[in-house]
Amino acid sequence: MEINANLNQRAVMVSEELPWVASPLSGVERRMLERDGEEIARATSIVRYAPGSCFSTHTHGGGEEFLVLEGIFSDEYGDYSPGTYIRNPIGSTHTPYSKDGCTIFVKLWQMQPDDQQRVVIDTTQASWTPGAVDGLWMMPLHTYGSERVALVKWEPGIQFNYHTHPGGEEVFVLEGVFEDEFGSYPKGTWVRNPPGSQSMLLSRGGGLIYFKTGHLQPESLAPQSPQSLVLSTH
Repeated sequence: MEINANLNQRAVMVSEELPWVASPLSGVERRMLERDGEEIARATSIVRYAPGSCFSTHTHGGGEEFLVLEGIFSDEYGDYSPGTYIRNPIGSTHTPYSKDGCTIFVKLWQMQPDDQQRVVIDTTQASWTPGAVDGLWMMPLHTYGSERVALVKWEPGIQFNYHTHPGGEEVFVLEGVFEDEFGSYPKGTWVRNPPGSQSMLLSRGGGLIYFKTGHLQPESLAPQSPQSLVLSTH
């Protein structure tokens, strides 16, 4: 299966307009934003767990990164409320479930093999730091090599002028409405700008985005060895 699989092309998906697609396990559904593969896949998705649903124990052959959007996501290591950011590195194993149901924004098979740091951040409690322009606030979530992951909070009327994305840029709108020279992006919109592209971004009413840069560098896109493939989970 290929959905926005060419990482050298710009992609825009409004997640709330997409159908829910059943996963291999009952009660877990996905809205697919990008995918290259079947159940073993480089993937970015919105994943919804019905109350009482669970996945069997599995290993993340390519790593897993996710942000809890609604409800409580759980595994044997803890319970994660809305706003919790998690990175489970390559080779990690867990058994996820949700007692009352939840929705997460999740990325699979997009980690560098030697990035082995597990990350758990409650973004509702973490600190904000001033951004590159007045009215922008940053919450760094993870840095490794060229990859930078953060939440970015915008005050109303802030514009980030034209800039280049040497290693690509990815945005997921968590709150508010954002605009660039190509269109307008409400809550739930996912945008991927390829390496070398340029854009501007503004928010007339303010908002909040998940923001990732530098992860589409050529060296970060090398395929994994087929022998290392393990069934992906979402």
